[in-house]
Amino acid sequence: MITPTNKPTLVQWANLSFVIMDAPTNDNLQFYLKELKRYNVTDLVRACEITYDREAVNAAGIKVHELEFPDGEPPDDVIFQRWLSLVADRFKENQASPTMTNRSIAVHCVAGLGRAPVLVAIALIENGVDPITAVEHIRKFRRGAINLRQLKYLEKYEPHFGQKQKCTIM
Repeated sequence: MITPTNKPTLVQWANLSFVIMDAPTNDNLQFYLKELKRYNVTDLVRACEITYDREAVNAAGIKVHELEFPDGEPPDDVIFQRWLSLVADRFKENQASPTMTNRSIAVHCVAGLGRAPVLVAIALIENGVDPITAVEHIRKFRRGAINLRQLKYLEKYEPHFGQKQKCTIM
């Protein structure tokens, strides 16, 4: 079994739990599956091109979600909606059942430094975390995550469904 240079990184905030990683290949997939099981991952989000056989992941009891978007770009509306829906569904289930509280969503891009951390940052922001705090928190565990262009996107990001929505009383 081939062990990758960058090991998967656990990033948690309140009831949210994510594993950020680089893209597995068929050669090192068994290592990743072992790590994903260790972190109680139920879903694996692929934010880049295909580099491994998804059937092997599904056979391990982990559902693969295809959410590919261009490197260095923010996710488009379809990817954005699918990501937030997955996060809401999984972590609502975590809150509803004491036996499910340790479940995680894994997300990867090619190097695990751009698209994957951006998706995790969006999830944190949607759950009430300040954008800069979200980036700093991710970088504390995943050094080198999120480039300047992505940082600027996240700084301007306004939550769509999260706790920071504003309302006006008339």
